[in-house]
Amino acid sequence: MTFTPWTLLIDVGIVSLLLLLGKLLRSKVRIIQRFFIPPSLLAGITALVLGPEVLGWLPLSSNMGTYAGILIALVFSCIPFTSQKSQTKGGARVGRMWAYSQAGMLLQWALGGALGLWVLSRLWPVNEAFGLSMPAGFCGGHGTAAAIGESFASYGVEEMQSLAMTAATVGIIASVVIGMWLISWGAARGKTKYICAFENLSPELRTGILPPDKRKSMGMASFSAISLDSMTFNFAVIAMVALGGWGLTKLIALAWPALMLPVFSCAFIVGIVVKWIMGLVKADEHISKPILGHLSGAFTDYLVAFGVASIRLQIVGRYVVPLLILLAVGLVLTLLYVFLIGARIHRTDSFEKSIFTWGWFTGTMAMGIALLRITDPDSRSGCLDDYAFAYLYIAPVEIALVSLSPLAFGSGLGWLFVTVCVLGGAGILAFSALKGWFRK
Repeated sequence: MTFTPWTLLIDVGIVSLLLLLGKLLRSKVRIIQRFFIPPSLLAGITALVLGPEVLGWLPLSSNMGTYAGILIALVFSCIPFTSQKSQTKGGARVGRMWAYSQAGMLLQWALGGALGLWVLSRLWPVNEAFGLSMPAGFCGGHGTAAAIGESFASYGVEEMQSLAMTAATVGIIASVVIGMWLISWGAARGKTKYICAFENLSPELRTGILPPDKRKSMGMASFSAISLDSMTFNFAVIAMVALGGWGLTKLIALAWPALMLPVFSCAFIVGIVVKWIMGLVKADEHISKPILGHLSGAFTDYLVAFGVASIRLQIVGRYVVPLLILLAVGLVLTLLYVFLIGARIHRTDSFEKSIFTWGWFTGTMAMGIALLRITDPDSRSGCLDDYAFAYLYIAPVEIALVSLSPLAFGSGLGWLFVTVCVLGGAGILAFSALKGWFRK
């Protein structure tokens, strides 16, 4: 199929229709509500089944895989403008949450890298970086899966995006299915403190539709529409930053051909510079964080839908056995870490904080929040408050993992990446022990 601007319109239009259908199903179908399945995932799975990969009923193009790379660049372009300023909050509770989450993230990436490098690639004809599809999909989600896929494609590992997207999809399903079972198990054994039945959850959490009294503005307008619409201004800034990231990638490739940085990483760097310049000239006051936050959310919804729809089932089928082993080992060891370490490092509400981390480490942040709302409907554990402060220090490390892992494995230094992750995770846990954060 020859790609034209109309091809893009057809692809976006079909996926938009499926997103609306997914939203309708989420608001009406009980089983979908019970498992908190996001409409974007429903849209992606529907497009995959009805698209050219399976039934061929929908005229979707073969270019859908490239959309994910563009969308993740736009998402990363928003981050410098939407991130909160670092604040200091006293007490060891936030420190425990940081250590617990940061060490777990590093060790999950180390596990995936080690399995692919020293086990799976020696038993099956897979790339040494094969194992990174698990942490990219689990802890990172579909956004990171798209980023990893784009980066590894530049090193000739074209199958990474399909594998990581598959891992992310399996992770979302496992996070809820296993998470709901864990909540039932914990409630039966007195592990929970504030348990809430699914039927008692607020309607907006079950259906995803806010009632009129809980709806709020999506952002303040800085300009009169007679000159330039505020939405146009905010989107233009993000599109400019993404273009700058693309340009920076090309410049770096010209200067250092061996250093192939992904567009999303360079877009993040350009965004930091642009934000700083706008602050100097007092133009940052026209940026609306709520609007950019919603734009980032919209990019992410389409990213998930297009990412899942572009999964190449032939690749998944070719690597199904090592992929199943990788995902199974990842789920089991993540489960052990989350609950064994969580029970020892959190002094209060350890089950609630662990079930939240399980949802995050295997699915998405939304999955973690959904599980937390069942175990802590009134937010009495303070889990999200602790996490919000802790994530200010986790985010740079997460971005570094996503950006540097393809460079390391593409340069034959996968062993160094795994070693650094292991030492980093173990060092944080040792630091926690020295601080007295662990209990018997």
